[in-house]
Amino acid sequence: MAQYAIVVDLNRCIGCHGCEVVCKNENNIALGEYWNKVVDRGPFGDYPNMELYFLPTMCQQCADAPCTNVCPTGASYRDGDDVVLIDKEKCIGCKYCMMACPYGVRSWNAAERVVEKCTLCAHLTKNGELPMCVRTCSAGARFYGDLDDPSSDASKALAAADPASIHTLEDVGNHPATHYILSPGRAAWKEGE
Repeated sequence: MAQYAIVVDLNRCIGCHGCEVVCKNENNIALGEYWNKVVDRGPFGDYPNMELYFLPTMCQQCADAPCTNVCPTGASYRDGDDVVLIDKEKCIGCKYCMMACPYGVRSWNAAERVVEKCTLCAHLTKNGELPMCVRTCSAGARFYGDLDDPSSDASKALAAADPASIHTLEDVGNHPATHYILSPGRAAWKEGE
């Protein structure tokens, strides 16, 4: 089974927020809502030994996605490529999926009264294109692909990284597929601080 996800090399990410902007533009996301948000991590330490990195957060495409487990209508589901999506026609706006997401990466579309989230730009990837955030990353820090396919860009990025530099957001039994690469020489990985 395929496991499509994004890998972000935090050693390269410059915190330009370009991925946020292009995501909002491509998906017509309302002001104040985000499907992709860059969070400043730090600064940590004492001058002159300080560390800072930028952490883009989006749907983590969890292998055991809590959002799909709690949805009473099947609006939160996995498609044929095992990508977690939302069927807006089935969404009743109960927001259970928002509460179940351990990362807070789902947003409420008040105008349509439905929950939304990163789709990995399914409208593009289904046609063999890259998600817009990956395509336009000015630092070349984003990689997309099937983690079960060693020839995908995402798998190649992980294979080239030191295993000690590969991280995920906290796994609370949901097994997030999005991976982050952060070398200790750049900054120490900080979870939940």
